[in-house]
Amino acid sequence: MDIKIVPVDKPEDMNFILGQSHFIKTVEDIHEAVVTTAPHMKFGLAFCESSGPALVRHSGNDESLVEIAAKNALAIGAGHAFLIFMTGGFPVNILNAVKCVPEVCGIFCATANPVEVVLAETEQGRAILGIVDGIRTKGVEGPDGIEWRKGFLRKIGYKL
Repeated sequence: MDIKIVPVDKPEDMNFILGQSHFIKTVEDIHEAVVTTAPHMKFGLAFCESSGPALVRHSGNDESLVEIAAKNALAIGAGHAFLIFMTGGFPVNILNAVKCVPEVCGIFCATANPVEVVLAETEQGRAILGIVDGIRTKGVEGPDGIEWRKGFLRKIGYKL
């Protein structure tokens, strides 16, 4: 078994979700979940098929985001992994809807941070062991950090 690190290649401030599913139907069901929950959001979705022709299946409503998703899915190449890249919204806007798609098994991350995907590769294929999401924690927030966090959440409209 080999351990590999594959960085997610995306624009610096772009949000995405990386998860795992279990069925080719995932592509259409996640597409429907996103447009039903956040019809204004632009997104690209890609899914790593893990049997038969083992292709990257893809969908979305923005061709450039679909291309980013397909490129990253092919680089990761782990069975049943899926990625959703988005603009005009955030993972928090669609995350519960995606998690409620019946064939979604789990979510590895939902972030705009730089991400490295930690993979195990065997003769059979690849598996996602985990992800490195962002940078190492530097300390514990103090009163200034608490004040900044609360102000920021209110500034962007997520708290009143």
